[in-house]
Amino acid sequence: MTHTPIIPLLIPLIAAFLILITKRYGFKVGQTISLLSIIALILVSVFALIDITSTEEVLVYKLGNWEAPFGIVLVLDSLSILMVSITSLLAFGALWYAISEKIDKEGVHFHSLFQLQIFGLNGAFLTGDIFNLFVFFEILLLASYSLLLHGKAQGRTKAGLHYVIINLIGSTLFLFAVGTLYGVLGTLNIADMAYKVSLLDSENISVVAAAGLLLLVVFGLKSAMFPLYLWLPSAYGKTSAPVAALFAIMTKVGLYAIIRVHGTIFGENAGELAYYYIPWVLNIGLITLALATFGVLASKEIRNQVAYLVLTSVSILLIAIGINSQDALGGAIYYMIHSTFLAAGFFLVADVIIKARTTGYFDKQMPIFKEAIIIGSLFFMFAVAVAGLPPLSGFFGKIMILSASLEHTHTAIILSTVLISSLLIIIALSKSGSAIFYDTTLEVEPLDEYKLSKSTLASIFFLFLFAPLLVIFANPITEFTNTIASNLFDTSKYITTVINIEEVIK
Repeated sequence: MTHTPIIPLLIPLIAAFLILITKRYGFKVGQTISLLSIIALILVSVFALIDITSTEEVLVYKLGNWEAPFGIVLVLDSLSILMVSITSLLAFGALWYAISEKIDKEGVHFHSLFQLQIFGLNGAFLTGDIFNLFVFFEILLLASYSLLLHGKAQGRTKAGLHYVIINLIGSTLFLFAVGTLYGVLGTLNIADMAYKVSLLDSENISVVAAAGLLLLVVFGLKSAMFPLYLWLPSAYGKTSAPVAALFAIMTKVGLYAIIRVHGTIFGENAGELAYYYIPWVLNIGLITLALATFGVLASKEIRNQVAYLVLTSVSILLIAIGINSQDALGGAIYYMIHSTFLAAGFFLVADVIIKARTTGYFDKQMPIFKEAIIIGSLFFMFAVAVAGLPPLSGFFGKIMILSASLEHTHTAIILSTVLISSLLIIIALSKSGSAIFYDTTLEVEPLDEYKLSKSTLASIFFLFLFAPLLVIFANPITEFTNTIASNLFDTSKYITTVINIEEVIK
């Protein structure tokens, strides 16, 4: 376990370079390396998850053997290894689909970029240093810029340009916030920053608070919260299906950063700044959920609708963070697992619908296609899961969050917003399903006959499988997520493991 924290970074990074080096030997060699890399990453992350869950350890990996806060550290705890495990499993499903549908062959560097994206994601989850969080953000964003443009599709370049510009602005604001915090606190290690904030004098409180809110804006941009969410539907709706599926974890990076950075630095020991950001997160989450729901209702195309569904899941997680209780955060982590896999799978289903129907627009009547029964069943399964209907995991996740909100001062607003949103999403998905599978015509001939392969079907089922598994193993999983939530509220173990408080005082 000594080197476990760095292995999830080395595997995709080495694979990316190997794919480039072996390019001359044919495309299938790159495919094989990419698949083997993801399988190895799954094995490492799942075994590490089991070990961390049983021991509740916090592993600190000192790069260059420099002690924190002076050196760069990677921190492996129950939350970070869970996010790495989700990323590796999600990547496997997306890569499986890309190879099955030959989408990876539409660009020569798909697999190397895919691995670099995984490298950036894992680095963001594992870093214990806020500047290196910025670095890994940039790595995953650079890879995502190219992946977003992978293949040829109408509107993809325009959506990619918007995505690049908004994220460049976010990166600039990130540097401003980091520079301000470093100027006041003299450190960029997250654990050390939390310790320094607890000792902060009154004259610097307002400066640190402003920098913390600027960081919240940056993380909010990454997670697509109001008013910084308009880039998501166009970017996710225009890119290729496996890339959109992988991007389902991208918004969770922003949410993870809020939980990790703000939850640690501005936790219960932060004095006057303890949880000062929480009202902003809750109120913005409620607004984002309302607007995202309207987006789901107003969508005229299946991929755009699924993108807005991703936004609704982000909103519910923001609300759960804003409730600021252990039960709510435990429910949020459970719902995060559910929403990530189901949103990714729904993007793949949307792509299959477009290929079989030749269009994703609801207002265009098309004849019943050959695979309508199978694809219709897939749509129904994912629609039920994403809408949060019983007996699947979305229902359990929402119940956990809503139950935690009963003790909150804004219970009525939270309950009414979430429940009304869920009802409207059910209506929107019912309308979409009816338009796709029932509002048909005999006057229009399909442009092509699409055949759903067993491999493609298996990749979609792989991502859906997590919905029933989260229900079957709900008791141990919720115990695990509640333990994570408990550790996130009591940050003392994380801080004291990463830095030696007595040495810092000296």
